[in-house]
Amino acid sequence: MISSTGVLTIDLSAIQSNWLQVAAMLNGRAECAAVVKADAYSVGAGEVAAALYASGCRSFYLATLHEAKQLRQVLPQDTILYVLGGVREGTEAALVELNLIPVLYSLPTINRWLDFCQSREQAFPCAIKLDTGMARLGLTEGEFVKLLAIAPDSPLLNPVLFMSHLACADEAAHPLNDDQLKRFSSAVTKIKTIFPKIKTSLANSSGTFLGEAYHFDMVRIGAALYGINPQPGSINPLQNVIDLKLPVLQIRETEQPSSVGYGATASVKAGTRLAVVAGGYADGINRSLGSAPEGRAAGVEVRAVGRLSMDSCIFDITSVEGDPAYIDVINHELTLDYLMSVNKTLGYEVLTSLGRRYQRRYISSGTNNE
Repeated sequence: MISSTGVLTIDLSAIQSNWLQVAAMLNGRAECAAVVKADAYSVGAGEVAAALYASGCRSFYLATLHEAKQLRQVLPQDTILYVLGGVREGTEAALVELNLIPVLYSLPTINRWLDFCQSREQAFPCAIKLDTGMARLGLTEGEFVKLLAIAPDSPLLNPVLFMSHLACADEAAHPLNDDQLKRFSSAVTKIKTIFPKIKTSLANSSGTFLGEAYHFDMVRIGAALYGINPQPGSINPLQNVIDLKLPVLQIRETEQPSSVGYGATASVKAGTRLAVVAGGYADGINRSLGSAPEGRAAGVEVRAVGRLSMDSCIFDITSVEGDPAYIDVINHELTLDYLMSVNKTLGYEVLTSLGRRYQRRYISSGTNNE
């Protein structure tokens, strides 16, 4: 009986390949930055960022100061780290000391950052985000107008990047894409009259595939790095990045018709072979993989039966010959795209739900590193 936790394998070479593929699409016209927030969508920010740095990536996006602080300890000083969560009161000095660039998304945060710069008599770099139609973080149109009015008289305001975020880029025909592009392009023209050297960025992973008009000076890819299809409904041009194997803890054969799991919501007939595996909703084996997760045991399709538990779930392996040691729930067949399509979930949700109890194995150029 195997009692270890599941094995989560992350192919760093595939992540590098995905980044290089998107970077090649840009053909030198724009920079390809990497989004590694939320621990690189739960697969390991330090390992992923180091691999991408080796491939040529120099700009990275994190969500919080804490995330950026951890990554700054891993990456060389020539990397540019953007903090999407902006600057909270009292964190200004830490951002500067760590050479981080906060993304400022409201006029109050811009004013607070400007006050800090004035107190130090130095124009520390920042990024400014405009809301062009998502009603999430970003300057409103009114705030943007006020910014344009105060900026000429604020010599210590030093925005090095002007950005926005697309809401419907994974739906290429959605009219909001063109509307956001027009709004952002108009705003770029205006802000460049004050900051002519400022870089601009609009496209996320899916936005990058909408065409050159969306690229501006920088694209910010996250989902694409991890193998999530940037163009749902089309063939995924990217490589699968992760595999997840759950170890079989116990194999049992029912001697009579039996109920399975909490609440007796499922039942099986006599002679059913069941595999109890280590992996439950505390490990990300939850609704993002479907109400009855699909797996592969010795290459044979199997299904979970009964309710999932916190630490385990149960698969019907009657159709499998022999006693499998593991059941795959994510692999080259059960890809994130496949899981998204059959379970109506998001690849982000699957990735970021993965628990911390797995043995993590990183593959790079055929080498395993645990």
